[in-house]
Amino acid sequence: MEQTLTENQNPDKPWYVAANGIAASVFLAFLTTAGIFYINIMPAVVSGLVDGLGFTSQQAGYVSSANLYGASVGALAAVFAIKHIRWRLWSFGLMLAILLIDFSSTFIAQPLAMIALRGLHGLLGGLLVGIGFGIISRTTDPDKTFGYLLFIQWGLGGLGLMYLPGLVPEYGTSVLFYALMMFTAVSLVMLIFLPDYPVNSQIKSEHKGPKLALMKLPNLSLLVLVLTAIFLFQAANMGLFAYMIAIGREEGLAIEFMSPSLGAASWVALVGAFLVMILGSRYGRMLPLTVGILVTAACTWALHFSEIASVYLYGNIIIGVGWAFVLPYLFGICSELDKAGQYAAMGGFASKMGLASGPLVGALLLRNEVYGPLINAATVGLLLCLVFAFRPAISLDRK
Repeated sequence: MEQTLTENQNPDKPWYVAANGIAASVFLAFLTTAGIFYINIMPAVVSGLVDGLGFTSQQAGYVSSANLYGASVGALAAVFAIKHIRWRLWSFGLMLAILLIDFSSTFIAQPLAMIALRGLHGLLGGLLVGIGFGIISRTTDPDKTFGYLLFIQWGLGGLGLMYLPGLVPEYGTSVLFYALMMFTAVSLVMLIFLPDYPVNSQIKSEHKGPKLALMKLPNLSLLVLVLTAIFLFQAANMGLFAYMIAIGREEGLAIEFMSPSLGAASWVALVGAFLVMILGSRYGRMLPLTVGILVTAACTWALHFSEIASVYLYGNIIIGVGWAFVLPYLFGICSELDKAGQYAAMGGFASKMGLASGPLVGALLLRNEVYGPLINAATVGLLLCLVFAFRPAISLDRK
């Protein structure tokens, strides 16, 4: 019988938390977020580079994309490394390096130098996130753990969005990087208390030899579909989210309104992650995915009317709830297809590629600060995500 890690099973290290308890889920969420927390404060980063360093909106978008494309490469490397590395030691080293890069970023003022440095940051952060995804797959209920992940990301991201944009004019862009360093430092302490999460013997035998999980054709076809869905979902949402302050500013909204609105939207979005933690897969995956994606797409299109303050506020709130609700289910599909963690790490790669491509496409679509085409592209991307997620979700629901 497969052993479940519901209690601390390492008496030699009594400070380890229970492997499938709430504390472990929270600590794993911090570990998985540490390398890419800038994603959750992306509008603050983009506007901070513009207001604090004089970058153009396109240059700020390229910095964000470089960071995220680096994270994509790192997440891809984790796919092949996760079963062979000492994940705790690697996580410790990666977080130390990320701290150093964030500190170095406070001294950079040129766009090209910032693009290069943040690209390196993304590479290391993506590897850390991929490791975290792989370890989450070894828990007994990865859907709920991913729910905790989104709960923490959106909660602390909302705090950053509420206060950081207002601090940039007074303290400069460096305040953004100091905030990232504080989050990484806390995650580094939490790493001490996480248990080992070894790959159990059953999974080792299934993946032993040349026939990796990637070569199981039925699962592989479902994997390709869900990876495409994750890419589209993340690209659509982040392509819009990165420019959310710029959209409101173009429509005549004041930063004093937008910053608290985006912060509040991130906090209310916790409802989406909380629902996943409660529901799990009780009602399958297709039903919650369909409802979540369609509602998110409708509110995305409604941002065409952002000159109406209430539309901007409530549209962002519902989009945030949908984002935090849908994503754990998509990652959960990857985890259920392969319990060793490779598929989940590939989900992390697809996620980072989508997050990176969204701001890049947004920068390419921008013409004279007109954001209508970007809003339309995001809406279409969400609808296509639902199309690609249909078969993998139905396949697991039938089981």
